[in-house]
Amino acid sequence: MQEKPPLDPGFVPASRWNRDYQAAVRASGCARKLAIALERQDGSRSVFHTEIFADARPANEFYVERLVKFLLWQKGGWKLTIAGDPGVVAHIQRVYSATGPRAFDFDFMGSRVYGRPMVIEGVTYERAPEPKEMGLALGRHQDGCRIGFDLGGSDRKCAAVISGELVHSEEVAWDPYFQADPAYHVAGINDSLQRAAAKLPRVDAIGGSAAGIYVDNEVRVASLFRGVPPDLFEQRVRRIFFELQRAWNGVPFVVANDGEVTALAASMALGDTAVLGISMGTSLAAGYVNPQGNITDWLNELAFAPVDYRQDAPLDEWSRDGGAGAQYFSQQAVNRLLPAAGITLDPAMPLAGKLAATQELMAAGDQRARRIYESIGVYLGYAIAQYAGFCELRHVLVLGRVMTGEGGGVILSTARRVLQREFPAVEEGLRLHVPGEQEKRLGQAVAAATLPRISKPLPPR
Repeated sequence: MQEKPPLDPGFVPASRWNRDYQAAVRASGCARKLAIALERQDGSRSVFHTEIFADARPANEFYVERLVKFLLWQKGGWKLTIAGDPGVVAHIQRVYSATGPRAFDFDFMGSRVYGRPMVIEGVTYERAPEPKEMGLALGRHQDGCRIGFDLGGSDRKCAAVISGELVHSEEVAWDPYFQADPAYHVAGINDSLQRAAAKLPRVDAIGGSAAGIYVDNEVRVASLFRGVPPDLFEQRVRRIFFELQRAWNGVPFVVANDGEVTALAASMALGDTAVLGISMGTSLAAGYVNPQGNITDWLNELAFAPVDYRQDAPLDEWSRDGGAGAQYFSQQAVNRLLPAAGITLDPAMPLAGKLAATQELMAAGDQRARRIYESIGVYLGYAIAQYAGFCELRHVLVLGRVMTGEGGGVILSTARRVLQREFPAVEEGLRLHVPGEQEKRLGQAVAAATLPRISKPLPPR
């Protein structure tokens, strides 16, 4: 029997719905094979194989539409090829179009992320494209004198590292979100780099971490630059890290999504691979290190990936779609559950303040606050089972402000209980944990410093 979130009994977990649908397809004796291929830059391609009912049913259209939505935000892709069912292809083409219900996703994946119109086509199952996954061998490089930075919405962190040893780290406050002039961002990042460089005999490489989508070091979408007008974004922001690289004598310079660097830091600290990092803060951030120990070229923007399949699921304020991860694993989730918990706070209080107030209630033993964390824990257990169906996982690292305090322990214990009861095979091979002291000491900026590979011989230290 499904475990219900105490404060959200209408929750329909995607992992459970998908499992029940697949069981019904198998039991029907009339299954049809289907493949969904997502092509990214440079011909990189992910392919997902599944089965649907052989005859046309509304359940097929719903299942494939939600599956496409998840795959787009986990894997990414400007070209979508659906192999095996022309009727499903026609449905997805209507839904994911400039005028369809998923116009946001259609535009975002096409012009904004990959710089070309999104294409959806259908072929027979036998002509399904072959996968061509590209692991990015970024990180774990300890040689030379390196600088690592991590750009957040309220501060920027920077570290200086020599042969893997941290010699300097610093955190500087800044306010990048609503700055219209990119010169503000350039000056701020350069200031941190110069402070770190002052602690090094030379600079051999620079690695960076920041929220957003970056493709080959180009800024495609990033909240740090939300205040920059579109024309200036194209002129100055899109290739801002190339400008900074030139200013630093062309040294190897790599920037990656902060979720990916979080997962990399965890992988390095754990000494293992197949790691998913999830951060519950202002929104939901995620990153993945594959079994080979590499960061992938997937998007891993799980804030937009659906985890709740009910028809009236909470809407994401940006995409206007229901059931997306950000509404379940962030400060937004806590705020959404407050009324159901019977907790009344000043509506004008910012989300961070409401989270802090909830944490104080939890610390004081308030059972209303506990039910908020138990609800998030149920969400998380089912969501991890869903994520495990799309990538190999041995570790899931869960962090962020929502996990701070006693509530974080409740979230984890509840998620484990859900996995044990509903998905024991997933739970058996998975370690679910919060950052330990080793991960904390490593730090995001230090992990970012290991991103670039230095190809030229280095002078003696």
